[in-house]
Amino acid sequence: MSRMQKSLIVVAAVLVIGGGGFLLGRRTTGLHDGPPAVTPAAAASAGERQVLYWHDPMVPGQRFDRPGKSPFMDMPLQPVYADEASDAGVKVNPQVQQNLGIRTAVVKRADVRSSFDAIGTVQFDERLSVAVQVRTAGYLERLNVRAPMERVTKGQALGTVFAPEWLGPLHEIIALQRAGASPELLAAARERTRALSIPPELVRQAEDSGVAQARYTLFAPAAGVVAELGVREGVAVSPGMTLFRIAGLDKVWAVAEVPEAMAVRLERGQQVSAALQADPSLRFTGILQEILPQVSATTRTLQARFEVANPGGRLTPGMLLQLQVAGRSSSRLVVPAEAVIRTGTRAVVLVRKEGGSFEPREVMLGADLGDQLEVTAGVVEGEQVVASGQFLVDSEARLRSVLGSLSAAPPASAPAPSSYAAQGTVEGIDADSITIAHGSIAELKWPAMTMPFNKPSPTAFADVKVGERVHFEFRKKGDEYELLSIHRMGAAQ
Repeated sequence: MSRMQKSLIVVAAVLVIGGGGFLLGRRTTGLHDGPPAVTPAAAASAGERQVLYWHDPMVPGQRFDRPGKSPFMDMPLQPVYADEASDAGVKVNPQVQQNLGIRTAVVKRADVRSSFDAIGTVQFDERLSVAVQVRTAGYLERLNVRAPMERVTKGQALGTVFAPEWLGPLHEIIALQRAGASPELLAAARERTRALSIPPELVRQAEDSGVAQARYTLFAPAAGVVAELGVREGVAVSPGMTLFRIAGLDKVWAVAEVPEAMAVRLERGQQVSAALQADPSLRFTGILQEILPQVSATTRTLQARFEVANPGGRLTPGMLLQLQVAGRSSSRLVVPAEAVIRTGTRAVVLVRKEGGSFEPREVMLGADLGDQLEVTAGVVEGEQVVASGQFLVDSEARLRSVLGSLSAAPPASAPAPSSYAAQGTVEGIDADSITIAHGSIAELKWPAMTMPFNKPSPTAFADVKVGERVHFEFRKKGDEYELLSIHRMGAAQ
């Protein structure tokens, strides 16, 4: 055999072996579920992005080894590239973000007042209460106010008292005047009338007219309501006896029961806005007057006393007021409440990075501010977090993590996943478990079925309700399965 023939045989053998290896590689790739292992050098030489798999972003748990139309939605399958899987976080095509309604919000600082709401009961302001008494023995001849809680005005006549003991000193002054007594004797007689608490008006009337008058009228010293009526018409009265007690209505107290944990946020002088519970259109203003130094042993609350202005006297004791107490204003780092994913044991947000990828990040939460939540650690001002659609991005990130672990080692030696994810409908909720009707789970080779999953704690996932569609994550704990997180998707169809 010539040298030329030998060379041709060698070349043919090389071509056959190379072609067989290529076909074997193609056949092996088709049979393997995961993506082929491609070195960075080979990927760079190819000059094209390597597709790991195709998926439907609306159902991220299903993967396909070739492009086509989604069997779940009227949309084409989207490719997932190897360079995206190698990045920290997860990338989502901008068009897919728009189709799925993924929206971001900026982490920013806001001036927030540490205000809180409370319910207060209206009471009389005891500092505006005045008492009407007599300082001599006598009789109540006439009573103008006959029932408690009657409204009175300042200077209004309350009743007429007859004091016989006053006749003697008054007649003495009249007799001294008629006898032409010295000024010293008259001055001594007048001093005696003051000691007996005879009103100066009666003394002047006796000196001017020469007739002693022992009847005098009691007038209301302030406007308000008669909170206490201690006499009836015709009864005898004695010195120091309280006939009337008038409570003012220009200002009232609103006494609220404040939890012990909130008492540290109270300071004297804080402003309060009050609305009548029966008619919220009626609003009033006031200040925190006093924090009573006593804690209820049963309810662990303190009583806070608010002074509320009462124009027109619309507020009366016993009414309920909705109080909004304004605290100090402070600058806090906040994110939208809808951007936080709560797992029961931690809180996570998805942060948008410069390359367009999304990174899950655990955060520490502070005060609940309604539509916003205070963040004390985990993010910085100016970063963008996903405010809607974070469930889809979070699911995609978990798939990337699982895919990376599969491609890093052969399937035979790959460790079992630490957690599993699925979708289903909540069928029942107990103190220690939640029953979910879920679809098939390929990792565990489970068919679609209904089964209970244990809660990590009795208070976990309190916002989940029966009938809701959920995406949940769980792990195997002993011979049972325990829930790690639940994301609500809506009511069952």
